[in-house]
Amino acid sequence: MGLFSAISEWSNGRYEKKVAKMRELGKCPDCNGHGIEVMPYEHFFSSPYECPSCAGTGQFSDWMK
Repeated sequence: MGLFSAISEWSNGRYEKKVAKMRELGKCPDCNGHGIEVMPYEHFFSSPYECPSCAGTGQFSDWMK
């Protein structure tokens, strides 16, 4: 189980770094500040969706709510 724990810790560390960087830039970490999310499998079949985390604004402050 040590391998799974190490991978989980590494993944969490990466995510925390991304959130800290996006906080400095004032952008939503889920959509990278674009306000939309495109699912890879839906890319050719539909239009992009509004980011549910920031309600389409792309702002970090809205993501925190």
